[in-house]
Amino acid sequence: MDAAAAKAAYVRSMFGRIVARYDLVNRLMTAGQDVRWRRIAARMVKPQGRLALDVGSGTSDFAFELVNHGARAVVGIDFCAPMLSAAKIKIAQRNEGKRIFLAAADAMSLPFADSTFGCVVNAFVLRNVGDLKATLIELCRVLEPGGHLVCLELTHAPPRVEALFSFYFNRMMPRLGAMVTGQGDAYRYLAGSLEGYPDADALASMMTDAGFANVSYVRLGLGAIAIHLGEKLRT
Repeated sequence: MDAAAAKAAYVRSMFGRIVARYDLVNRLMTAGQDVRWRRIAARMVKPQGRLALDVGSGTSDFAFELVNHGARAVVGIDFCAPMLSAAKIKIAQRNEGKRIFLAAADAMSLPFADSTFGCVVNAFVLRNVGDLKATLIELCRVLEPGGHLVCLELTHAPPRVEALFSFYFNRMMPRLGAMVTGQGDAYRYLAGSLEGYPDADALASMMTDAGFANVSYVRLGLGAIAIHLGEKLRT
């Protein structure tokens, strides 16, 4: 098994083990700000009237935001079966089964034709893929010309708050995750997942290399969160 496949297998298993408390831990770890960040990202991607793809959809929080911002329909994909099961329950509870559709799929090899979606989003996904370059190329491939990609993700904190976030990510977050879910190793992995991950400027360059234009980003959460926006140009 190569490194990318090994990482994928671990991530799939890890998210499967924390799904029961996944939403709760997200709210606790961000003091509820992850809801606001998704709302901002959904507005940036301009989903009105479009077919949207939510990559690494998890329990479908981002898919709900896209629907709230006018998406015609959303396809949510994830390669973790327990996450899809949890999302299915939430979609049924909110009576959104006619606008949000789920599929099992891998971000690095999407089962969709070229130029299928009017917008593509992902939240807290890119640090966990086995091959970031291949993933960005796939996201560009399935996006229609004129459509937008939004990536909401942790990023390397600015120097002025780097020590604070290092303490939080490496000390506090694993303890909180272990206390709430009983899966301390999962949150130790997530805390360390920024190691080797490109900073905000480098990710913007990678998006450009993958075929996106007009790439920009905004920082939130004292600079430790970045929302990257890119456009697939019309040919």
